[in-house]
Amino acid sequence: MHFLVYGAGALGQALGCLLAAAGHEVVLVLRQRYIEAMRAGGLRVTGIFGEYRTAPGQLALWPDLQGRNGERFDYVLLTTKTYDTAFAVAEIAALAGCRCPVVSLQNGCGNLEQLIAVVGTERSLAGRVITGFEIEAPGTVRITVSADRVHIGGSERGAIPAAAANLAAVLDRAGLPSLAVADVHQSLYAKLLYNCALNPLGAVLGVHYGALAESASARRVMDTVIAETFAVIRAMGGTLPWSEPELYRRLFYDQLVPATYHHRPSMLQDIEQGKPTEVDAMVGYVAARGERHGVATPCCRLLAELVRAREQTAGVRTRT
Repeated sequence: MHFLVYGAGALGQALGCLLAAAGHEVVLVLRQRYIEAMRAGGLRVTGIFGEYRTAPGQLALWPDLQGRNGERFDYVLLTTKTYDTAFAVAEIAALAGCRCPVVSLQNGCGNLEQLIAVVGTERSLAGRVITGFEIEAPGTVRITVSADRVHIGGSERGAIPAAAANLAAVLDRAGLPSLAVADVHQSLYAKLLYNCALNPLGAVLGVHYGALAESASARRVMDTVIAETFAVIRAMGGTLPWSEPELYRRLFYDQLVPATYHHRPSMLQDIEQGKPTEVDAMVGYVAARGERHGVATPCCRLLAELVRAREQTAGVRTRT
């Protein structure tokens, strides 16, 4: 199969390496500094799912999509940061003759809606990824932790499109545990709970996930974030596998946090690297949707502002 991975940071590079190692043709759209390293030494993935390698020249490496209109793909995997979604989707939609499924594998919420608005419901898929990826050095990605399989689903609830089932099977065979689901929206909302509870607070305090769970004060903050996010999802008409926040909190502290105990929040990594965070697709998203639906979210709103303040004081560049 022929894959285009657009916005290949840690997740996208890992996907590209696993798929190419499994025999698929892969194009990565990524930053120039990574292109130079991979042209010289290939790409390597290590960590909890084993070791995978691609040789120099095995992956097609593009800095952008300019002049690529003749290309055909079986899937486009969208792995950009959330603040780049609108630009990325517009570029992908402009590929003349490319009418394959486009799959958002991004953090936060709101990405699938942007995708549907541009390429339509039939071509729009989404995946929930609750696995940790880190670039150790240009050309090397480590898979650090995983709380669950990747969930792949269509834009409409209630059925599993053939494209979603096929992609999940391909990713699973390539080495990334994956499953096709009938309601990926529910999976994305469940990840929103997890991300909102851990990512912003970890970024503000500068600690890994396990350290948050060991602090009674941090747990009280996370409990409040979970309750607010739960209420907003309900107000939006979304569903979750748990009927009450307390049921989710038990799973969160007993299973999810221990499984990702040593993981450092992606928001913290972004700030340390001078990059904008995805706060507007997490607690910022909850605060904005809460205001729209009349649900108070003071804790999420405060955390969003604190993360933005950390960006500013760290001299993080403005979002594109």
